[in-house]
Amino acid sequence: MNLADTEVVGGILSGDGYEMTLQLADADVVLLNTCAIRDNAEQRIYGRLGLISTFKRSNPRLVVGILGCMAERLRTQLVDEEELVDIVVGPDEYRKLPDLVGRAIEGEKGVAVRLSRVENYDDVVPLRTDGISAWVSVMRGCDKFCSFCVVPFTRGRERSRPLAGIVREVADLAARGFKEVTLLGQNVNSYRDGRYDFADLMLSVAAVDPAVRIRFTTSHPQDMSDRLIDAIASTDNICNYLHLPVQSGSDRILDLMNRTYTVRGYLDLVEKIRQRIPGVSLSTDVISGFPTETEEDHRKTVGLMQAVGYDGAYTFKYSAREHTKAWEMTDDVPEEVKGQRVNEIATLQHAISQTRNESMVGIVERILVEGPSRKSDRDCTGRTDRNKVVVFPRNGERPGEYIDVIIDRVNSATLFGRRLTPSVKEGNA
Repeated sequence: MNLADTEVVGGILSGDGYEMTLQLADADVVLLNTCAIRDNAEQRIYGRLGLISTFKRSNPRLVVGILGCMAERLRTQLVDEEELVDIVVGPDEYRKLPDLVGRAIEGEKGVAVRLSRVENYDDVVPLRTDGISAWVSVMRGCDKFCSFCVVPFTRGRERSRPLAGIVREVADLAARGFKEVTLLGQNVNSYRDGRYDFADLMLSVAAVDPAVRIRFTTSHPQDMSDRLIDAIASTDNICNYLHLPVQSGSDRILDLMNRTYTVRGYLDLVEKIRQRIPGVSLSTDVISGFPTETEEDHRKTVGLMQAVGYDGAYTFKYSAREHTKAWEMTDDVPEEVKGQRVNEIATLQHAISQTRNESMVGIVERILVEGPSRKSDRDCTGRTDRNKVVVFPRNGERPGEYIDVIIDRVNSATLFGRRLTPSVKEGNA
């Protein structure tokens, strides 16, 4: 979401005559787009501001701004008390940036953090460089109010972009040569444009160009409708990959989290998805150490991870956030215990991912080539429909090309293979 918002900000400022620079020393304006989901993200921002302050001392007219979720939370501290920044702009006020920046150049500090029930930036053309993959924000905000999550307070309530505008944006991306589009929202599968729901949007976007893969993130189990599952199952270029956050394997903790489903309901949903979308890849989010979480609760989460057999998982220690319901609970799980539990879950997931990837040895996968491998110029990297990273020997492949690769070996994170020549492919058939 922050990457997509940064492109929106780039589009707004480029319309006012600004250009991107990769060098801090050349910048007239430095904007940090922030996240307030976990405390460590906020701490990193203070480190960045310390670095930028050295440039500001040598160039007092340099405008420094904070954008995004931290803006609303820390506006007084950042502008008035610590005087670290010149402007603070929340996620619904980016249209004001040209005016605020202009005033800041003349020495006037500015704050704009009001949340909106209507702003979705549908008419803003994001500033993107040409490439293979693009992020398209289709809705903003969230109405779920999970007790641990600050998003409804920093990004506001749900509002969706018109379906027609999203389809036009995807058509433009396809015309520019993009081969993969990921639809974004804090709770993307609750998208609604009048009579159109997220399944309608996915089918409409997929119909733009069958050579463009369609993904989405992030979803809520409550909104994983039968129509959406069927849309994924029936459409070749909608990827067979779902990120389905569970957060905990304990019904008691799920209730405290206000997650609106039970473990049994979640497992039934997983079974339905796997029946209708054979070979689907599933990933999840898990929070360890939520207030009052006991060892028994933790063991239930471990059991759920084993029962589902995810392809991947993002694991986090619980981080208390102001304004949330959980903030009012006692953060009573010691940090050491949180760390032990999250490490156990991560270790378990590592083993599960290894086993699931090993089942793919000898299988031919259609790969979207992304470019040279980060570890060796002799290799290329690409991604499968199921969101698996594949590394293979380089042989003139071009980014954006689809090729067939037979998987020879794996580790828990990556598949390794070789390009399948037409003769070998025919022999296998």
